[in-house]
Amino acid sequence: MAPLYYVISAVLVGFHKLFGSLFGEASGVAWVLSIIGLTLVIRMALIPLFVKQIKSSRNMQLIQPKVRELQKKYGHDRERLAQETMKLYKDSGTNPFASCLPILLQMPIFLALFRLIDQAAKDPSHERGLMTEELNTQFGDAVFLGAKISDTFLNTDDIGVRVLAAVLVLAMTATTFLTQRQLMSKNMPADALSGPYAQQQKMLLYVLPVVFAVGGIAFPVGVLFYWTTSNLWTMGQQFYVIRNNPAPGTPAADAKEERDRAKAARKGLKTPAQLEEERLAAEAEERRAEKSQTRQQPQRQTKAQRNKKKR
Repeated sequence: MAPLYYVISAVLVGFHKLFGSLFGEASGVAWVLSIIGLTLVIRMALIPLFVKQIKSSRNMQLIQPKVRELQKKYGHDRERLAQETMKLYKDSGTNPFASCLPILLQMPIFLALFRLIDQAAKDPSHERGLMTEELNTQFGDAVFLGAKISDTFLNTDDIGVRVLAAVLVLAMTATTFLTQRQLMSKNMPADALSGPYAQQQKMLLYVLPVVFAVGGIAFPVGVLFYWTTSNLWTMGQQFYVIRNNPAPGTPAADAKEERDRAKAARKGLKTPAQLEEERLAAEAEERRAEKSQTRQQPQRQTKAQRNKKKR
């Protein structure tokens, strides 16, 4: 964890120098804004992984009909089913574990921040990373909206801490639920809403918020700010991707097509989808004309048939 302590504390201290000069070095506002700044830096660094996550999730949705076909065909042979499923993943460029990467990579960072806050409150003299004893003392004693950011819902009798912690836990739980629901309701085709993958998504829709709600009451207020900010980033980032680059055959894709049509109509233009429809219609018309012309041409007779007809 030592390298993580240095990286996280470096970003945290950098933001604290900026906000500390504005609000005071011991100010809870300065430390909360520093935690939010740390969160944004981490999430920006994870954008490439988020793009991979979106592509993998989309591919998983689109290949579900093929997965169900394999299950019907090889359901009696688990080993063959596993081999064919992995081959399908490989051919379609799908990594079923890519959707877990952003959250898995955040867990060590989350744990490192948790320990930095916890250590700052319990033993400021124990320095980790770039956090000196003075910074630890300020960090551990910082108060925001009447609550120490190093306190948790469970380890205090202060009503202010409990109210703020409860609000943040609810916000963290709600954003987790809404982010997952947004993905399922807007960016999943109808045929992907059934089968094992869909059942897994539905289970996560309700299980993850419960896990965060139960675990959240043991997190320091500072860590709750980190996780809530991260969830809000995820929700906004996902909303942007679903709105502008939805998966084919989903409600989000239909909504985007409707927006494109309306925008093109205002400018007197045609959307790419309309141009494609016209192209396909023209090709179909050409094929019908060719078939009609073929039927109208008289059938050529052989010499024997012509002689027989004369007799």
